[in-house]
Amino acid sequence: MSLTAGAPASPPGTATAAAFDPVVRSTSLRESVTERLRAAIVTGEIAEGQVVSAPALGQQLGVSATPVREAMMDLARDGLVETVKNKGFRVTTVTDRELDELTEIRLLLEPPTVASVVGSVPVDGLVVLDRLADQCLAAAQAQDLSGFLTADRQFHAAILDHAGNAHLTELSTSLRRRTRMYGLHALVRQGKLADSAREHHQLLDLMRSGDALGCRELMARHISHARGIWAGACDPGKDR
Repeated sequence: MSLTAGAPASPPGTATAAAFDPVVRSTSLRESVTERLRAAIVTGEIAEGQVVSAPALGQQLGVSATPVREAMMDLARDGLVETVKNKGFRVTTVTDRELDELTEIRLLLEPPTVASVVGSVPVDGLVVLDRLADQCLAAAQAQDLSGFLTADRQFHAAILDHAGNAHLTELSTSLRRRTRMYGLHALVRQGKLADSAREHHQLLDLMRSGDALGCRELMARHISHARGIWAGACDPGKDR
């Protein structure tokens, strides 16, 4: 991947970055940059092992190097990048086995927790979930992967919050942040990402009908999609 014309060259030995659209400052600048770069890493737009510099990324995003460095430090805490002295940041490599292990933990935590909150989510809580599901679908239809991933993560965290266990929500969200979904670009090209996004509305319909078992089963399928179709995975359990 190459920088757009006019962007400063990366330091020697540093791979060039993907060409980005300017960041939309709808939230804090640091949060906007973090979510944009997170999406680029999660979807493979910035490849595993690639080294990028804050000044070059800042030029691509239309911001200074400072919020990019701050964002990269946030992503380093999530295990998505690591610092490279005098060069910038390297995207960490995740094996298929590691992705399988992350998925296994999520399957143990999230489906039973979602089932447990059926019937206890108040009306205003369902309104919030409806809004997040709408945002996720709108982002998918607009082919906005950054917006899709952010809304998807917020939707699932909001459901888990109703279980009243902040540590569980934090752990599940952290696992979600560490995954990779290299198949999302293919789903966009095939026009299928919106179909996956609609699973959020299906889940809410099941919650409203009081179908805890249906919620548990759909949640398990949803997580499996993230590991399989969304990830563009090879054979599950096989290291790259």
